[in-house]
Formats: sequence, structure tokens, C-alpha cells
Amino acid sequence: MHDGHDDEHMGDGLVVRKRRKGIYILPNLFTLAALFGGFYAVVMAMNGRFDMAAIGVFCAMVLDSLDGRVARMTNTQSAFGEQMDSLSDMVSFGAAPALIAYEWALKGLGRWGWIAAFVYCACAALRLARFNVNTAVVDKRFFQGLPSPAAAALATGFIWIMTEYGVKPYDVAWVMFAVALYSGLTMVTNVPFYSFKDISMKKSVPFAVIVLIALGIAVINIDPPVVLFAVFVVYGLSGYVLYFWRKARGQRASVISTSTDEPEESGLHR
Repeated sequence: MHDGHDDEHMGDGLVVRKRRKGIYILPNLFTLAALFGGFYAVVMAMNGRFDMAAIGVFCAMVLDSLDGRVARMTNTQSAFGEQMDSLSDMVSFGAAPALIAYEWALKGLGRWGWIAAFVYCACAALRLARFNVNTAVVDKRFFQGLPSPAAAALATGFIWIMTEYGVKPYDVAWVMFAVALYSGLTMVTNVPFYSFKDISMKKSVPFAVIVLIALGIAVINIDPPVVLFAVFVVYGLSGYVLYFWRKARGQRASVISTSTDEPEESGLHR
């Protein structure tokens, strides 16, 4: 009776058990759930529920931040998981925000609208592809360009907050155009954005940190669209602040954020 391992008989009566190659369920469940969040967001946008579409993207973002950490903590990293994560990110943070933004306001701008949506979508693809092939390490604490989940949060967060306050899409169509271009093009720049990769979930932390996390959750609950959008606006601008600050000090401003450790912590990249 087999228990998921192959037995290989060696000399002297020794039996060496080899683990069968397969697909790890746990991290890929998070990746599939994130993919569903992006798919759900597109379906909601097609049905005119743009607030629910934005929530779908934000849920995908949370799930995407977990799959890589879960894989690393349970030692279930795999090349399959990395590829699956990349494809999921392209749907949830590339195609979905572009389609939602187009359906919400950009289609009212005619040719300019679909150009902005395509530029965002193309930049997300370029961002993900560049991350996957980069191998040089300058500073692992920083991403090269705006991560695609943060770019998606800027685009859909703007739609969410406008929907919550009853602002008509055609009144802010050109603002949506600018947000889509900014978030898209910032993904493919060399501007450094803090990656939070030096924060370890396994280390003990002071009690005050837990209190601050609880306070952060409480603040978000006051008005989720406003608070979350404000957080990502600050993050989306922080890279340029850091870039020009480094330039002013004569330091190297461009960074490459990919680790040579294989497999990479896929859940928090991009």
C-alpha cells in the first residue's frame, strides 16, 4: 500500500523513500482564491456594482500577500506555485483594474479611454515579467517600480471612493484617466518602493505592535474606501519621494528587488 511516497531499494537492504512530485494544495488554494477575487471584480463591474468590484480586488490583494508567506512557512514552495501566482496577479491586478476602470468611466472618453486602460494592463504585464526574470540583488527591502497590487489599489480604490460618495463617472473621467496612467507607468519605472520583506512573521514582537495593528483595523473600519485609498496614495507617492531624496544625497536611486533565493517569496512581490 502506497502512502504518497515511492520506495527505492538500495544495497544492504536499505529502503530510501522519495517524495512524489505533486502540487502543494495550501499555497495554491490562496492563489486560486486571489484569482477568484479578480474574476469576481470583473463580473461585478459588468453588472454595474463597482463598489463590489473594488472590494474583490482588495480581497485578492490580501490573499495574494498570504500565498507566498504560507508557502515559505510550510516549506511548500514550488516553480508551479510561482507561475500560478504570476498568472493570478496578471488577472487580478492587471486585467481586472483596467477593465473595471474602462467600464466605469474610461469608455466615456472614447479612444483615449481604452488607450489608458490598455497602457495600465500592458504595464502590469511588463512589471510582472520583469520581476520574474530579474536576478541581480541591490537591496531586497525595495521593489523596482510600484507593485501591481498597489497599482490596482490606486485604480480601484479611486473608483470605490467615488462610488461611495455618489460622484458620477463622467464628472471624473479625466481624473480616472490620469490615475490609470500614473499607476500603470509607475509600475515600470525604476523608482524604489519599500517591500516590507524584512518584516518576519516568525519573530516575536512587542505587545505594543499588536495594539497598533488592532488600532489600524479600527481606523480602516471607520471608512474603508477613504482610509485604504489614502494609505495607497501615500505609498504610491513614497517611491518618488525616496527616489529624489536618494538622488539629492548622491546615492544610487534605482534598485532591483528580486532575490536570488529560489523560489522567491512570491506572495508579496510585484
